[in-house]
Parts: sequence; structure tokens; C-alpha cells
Amino acid sequence: MKKFLCVLIFIMCLSVSAEQKAHARSTITLAELNGTVGVQMEEFVREVVKDSELNGDSLIIFQLDTPGGLVEAMRGIVQSILASKVPVAVWIPSGGRAASAGAFIVQSAHIAAMSPGTNIGAAHPVVASGEDIKDNDMSKKIMNDLKAQMRSVVQLRGRNQEIAEKMIEESISLTATEALKGKVIDIIAGDINSLIKAISGRRVKVGSQFVKINFDDEVKVTRAEMSFSEKIIQFVSDPQIAYLLISGGIMAIFFEIITPGGFILGTVGGLMLVLGSIGLKMLPFNWAGIVLIIAGIIVMAIDLIAGTMGVLTLVGLPVFCLGGIFLFRAPGGEMLQISMSFIIGIAIALGICFIFVAYLVLKGMRRKVSTGNQGMLGLKVEIISDLSETEFGQVMCHGEIWRAKSSEGEIKAGNFGVVKAIDGMTLTIKSSS
Repeated sequence: MKKFLCVLIFIMCLSVSAEQKAHARSTITLAELNGTVGVQMEEFVREVVKDSELNGDSLIIFQLDTPGGLVEAMRGIVQSILASKVPVAVWIPSGGRAASAGAFIVQSAHIAAMSPGTNIGAAHPVVASGEDIKDNDMSKKIMNDLKAQMRSVVQLRGRNQEIAEKMIEESISLTATEALKGKVIDIIAGDINSLIKAISGRRVKVGSQFVKINFDDEVKVTRAEMSFSEKIIQFVSDPQIAYLLISGGIMAIFFEIITPGGFILGTVGGLMLVLGSIGLKMLPFNWAGIVLIIAGIIVMAIDLIAGTMGVLTLVGLPVFCLGGIFLFRAPGGEMLQISMSFIIGIAIALGICFIFVAYLVLKGMRRKVSTGNQGMLGLKVEIISDLSETEFGQVMCHGEIWRAKSSEGEIKAGNFGVVKAIDGMTLTIKSSS
């Protein structure tokens, strides 16, 4: 009897333990991955996976929308997902995409999912200008390396290797329906609830073991978000934003230099440069791009100061554009997809702003002084007492009585004159008639 009771208690303890474990595992962490795949996103993914493992979550969902990014950051994210002790789903939400480096991240997930109207692919490595890498030994090395990376994750997840490699070789892009039909993804889900429902009951391989993902009726979804400072870093590490901040900052500081005494342009320009520098620190950049951007601004400035009627500006703008193209042409940025139309559009917009602001600045620099003694030159005065070149009299100017003399001939009281010169507190007046 005692043995029977002991066995019964033991079974009950196991049952309670199993229920507690099941309840503890009925939690999901949801994290958004938006923007360029970079160092900040890599660090965020690593922290989310680590925290989720400590919390004993049953699933991590990464909501991905990216145009691509850095190869090394992509590798770091893939490694974090592959090493995760918690099943990971990567889902492309409505209106999103997983281009370039994003395609690798999706393929590394235990469960790959897309919303209707989204796309995945276009993972062919490019230079920062958006062009394909030239066909040489280095390009072959990069291509073979990326293809091997893709093959390894696709084989591990049991997906279509042929189509996955075409994303790199032929830069193909697939819709959600095409991706599911081609066995590149596992699920099409329009929202988080339908995604969780579709995932429930699936078996995935986590590490060396197969795990069945089950949720109870009260599954809890917890959002993991970047801190404010992390969001700022993620924002400025977008190559297009970094380019805009660096260009605008250099331009604002230049205007501050040619119009000393103010502080607004200098302060704004300095802040833009600081933010842009933070972004550049997170990206593989080329100093040649910085030099070309500065050179383009200087050439346009010389044009405006020298008054060469826009001839040098036509030279400065293309140089400015080249700066944007070469800025991120550096090793590690092969999967950065920067729009040429964006670079040209920003260059033209900043060029127009440059001309407009420079016009206002130069207009202010050439404006006649309206304060102090110099500001009185040319003002109209009323003659109170007779003036001559040798005889001093008095005049009324701006409601004040001044000592004055004539610059030529005699000027009778009651007439009007114009201030021609100032010598201390004495005005020299010429007749206005």
C-alpha cells in the first residue's frame, strides 16, 4: 500500500511539473526587425534570443522588413538564430520585404513565413551604387561564399536549395505564393494570430532534437523592442540617412563659416554630423566619398561667391553625387542596396537648397548697413540752421539734432539734404535738390 501511494504521489508530481512546464513555455516573444541589416540589428537579435532562452519561451517571432544590409551583420544574425535553443519564426508582414541579406535571415529560421503581397529574394551581391559586382576573382569568391552560406541554412531547414541559390545567382524575387509553392517558405499568414495558429503543432529541429511547438489557450505574446538610443542608432545606420546627414551637416557648417556670428546653422550642422558619424561607424564607408562630397560643396560655394552664373555648380553637383556613390563602396557592403535615384534626388534637392540659402546669405552680406553710424549714410535730413563748407549748423535726423556742415555750397534752413559722410558727431550734408 505504501509503495502504491509513493508511486501515485510521484506520478502526480510529474503531472504538476509537466503542467507548469507547459504553462511556462506558452509564451512568445515578438520582435520587429526593420531597416538596414547592420550591427545594431545584429546585437538586438542576439539579445532577444538570449532573453527568450532565459525566460523559457516557446517561440520567438522576428517580424522582418529590410532592403538588405551588411554581410557580416547578416552572418551574425543567422548564427544567433541557428544557435537558438528556442524555435525561431521569421515573418514578413504585410507591405514588407526580405531582400538581399533579408533572404538569408528568413531561410535560417526554423519557420519561414510571409504575408500576402510581400516578396523575398534579390540576394545578388552588389556595390554601393546598386550595380552588380564586376566579374573577377574577388566577385567569384564573394558569390561562392554567399552561395555556400545559403546552401548550408537551406539544407538544414529542408527547403528548396535550387530556388534559394537562384536568389543569389540570378537575383530572382518571389511573391509569398511563389515562395510557398517553391518550398522556400513554410507558411503564408496575414497577421500574427493566424501565424501563431499555423505554427501550433509543428515539429521543428532545434539543435540536434526535434521539438513540437504547442500553445495553450492563453498563450502570451510579449513584444521586445529596441531602446530609444538603439532605435536612433538603427535609424542613422541606414546608408541613405547617413549620406543625407553627412551631406547636410557639411553644408550647414560651411554656411556658418562664411557667415560668422550666428549659431543656428552651426549647431544644426554639428548635430547632423554627429548623427551621421554614428551611422558611418556602423557601416563600411570610404573616405573618398567624404572627400568628394566636401569637394562638391566647395565648388558650388565658389560658384555662388564668385558669381560665375552656375557654371561651377554644374560641376559641383555631379561631384556631390559621386561622393554618395563612393561613400559606401567598401568591403562588407556588398549587400547594401542604395538607390541611385535617391542619391541623385538628394543631390539635386540639396543643390537647390544650397543655391537658395546661399542667395539669402550673400544678399544679407551685401545689404546696406542699417544700424550704427554707417547706417545713417544716405538718410534724408531737415536743415535747421544754414550750412556751408566752413560754417557749421544743425540738422534734424531720425528725430535727433546733429551738428552738420555742407559738402558743397550753402544750404539754407528749411531745406532738405542727404547725409554724405560722418566724422565723429558731425554730419556732412549734400543738398537733395
